[in-house]
Amino acid sequence: MNFLSVVTPELLLVCTVLAPGIVFLVVAAAWLVGWKPAEKTFARITNGTFAFSALMFAALLLRMFQGGLTSLSAGKGNWYEVHTFRIPLTLFVDRLSVPLVALTVVLCGMVGVFARRYLHRDPGFYRFFLLLHLFAFAALLVFTAASFDLLIGGWELICVTSVLLIAFFQQRPAPAKNSIRVFATYRACDVGLILGAFLLHHATGSTLYESVFSGSWPTQGSAVQGGLATAIGCLLLFAAMGKSAQVPFSGWMPRAMEGPTPSSAIFYGAISVHVGAYLLLRSQPILAASPVASAVVVAVGVCSALHGTLVARACTDAKTSLAYSSVSQLGLIVAEIGFGFSWLALAHIAGHAIVRTLQFLKAPSALHEFHGMHAAAGGHLAPTGSHYERLLPAKAQSWLYRLAFDRGHLDTVIDRFFAGALTRFAVRMTSLEVRWAHTRTMAGVLRSERRFND
Repeated sequence: MNFLSVVTPELLLVCTVLAPGIVFLVVAAAWLVGWKPAEKTFARITNGTFAFSALMFAALLLRMFQGGLTSLSAGKGNWYEVHTFRIPLTLFVDRLSVPLVALTVVLCGMVGVFARRYLHRDPGFYRFFLLLHLFAFAALLVFTAASFDLLIGGWELICVTSVLLIAFFQQRPAPAKNSIRVFATYRACDVGLILGAFLLHHATGSTLYESVFSGSWPTQGSAVQGGLATAIGCLLLFAAMGKSAQVPFSGWMPRAMEGPTPSSAIFYGAISVHVGAYLLLRSQPILAASPVASAVVVAVGVCSALHGTLVARACTDAKTSLAYSSVSQLGLIVAEIGFGFSWLALAHIAGHAIVRTLQFLKAPSALHEFHGMHAAAGGHLAPTGSHYERLLPAKAQSWLYRLAFDRGHLDTVIDRFFAGALTRFAVRMTSLEVRWAHTRTMAGVLRSERRFND
């Protein structure tokens, strides 16, 4: 009797997803009560966690291959239940989620190995690795959720870990300021996901994929049609635009580079930025049912690809240039989804995640690598972009350069009318809360004095 014959595929899926989350809870609780392991010990725990998840997932794939399964569900019970509304605790894998789960486990493990040396003796070493485990659990929950409701849980955990890692170097004011800006963008765009899930409940009575869609990915049909499909598709696109840094919300991407290089690699090169594209791929049958929504998706993707390409060529540092290069590639992925090229978009996500992770991890030594390439080429590296100069007149080139250097003026617009407005509203609400608390305190003091005098 071997291991695979004893363990069910459902248990293998649950172990794959829960392993990073359980390690996060256990180590965080131990750290709070005073246990602070050596860096080598914590690194070994991290390596063991992702090795275990990888082993469980490999065993799951083998069982699915042996059983001829194209999809698998696991879990029972409800996370939340009120009257007829419930959020089932069900995990699900199919052709779409399998490669993304594999990428998450492998790349998170690789970044953990890199970060052990990169963050050696850094005061935030333990904080980074705790957040890495939480992020891995959140990403795995997004990719294996069996419903849009459960997907929202992982989606929000990704938001929290992303913001905390952007503000990782908390001794400086810039990371904290930029993390708040990113958080405002995330939270505003997440309204689209919540409203989209609400409309799905209204239309179908559930957000379970098996209730909303028919068939297997990528040849699924949708139970939602007409104007409702347009509304839901556009709302989900709005959420994906925030998470995947699409125009006009691409301005948060360079701000996210305030975090350490390993977090930039795994969040904004590999996994986090592709979560929005995954949402669109998962809801692709709804987009296919609405030509209007599909056209909007294509338009957003093409505009983002052009914007990212122009700005990346005018950036003055490696990480920001890589960030806008990611925006450009993500725009192409979104456009592919809008055109209905599901398999192409999935392959594009996998290839882009791997290449961009490597580029971000090598970013600190990019200048040294360039000098090596320059020497290997005999000092004759061919210039790039000369075809643009031949096609465009000098005035157009100058105008495009100024536009790209200012990043399309999008930051100014978003700060003034979107993120800035939310931040100002939050500050005003905080001042009102402080005044209200002060009034309540003074009223309590006066009542105590009256009772004492009586």
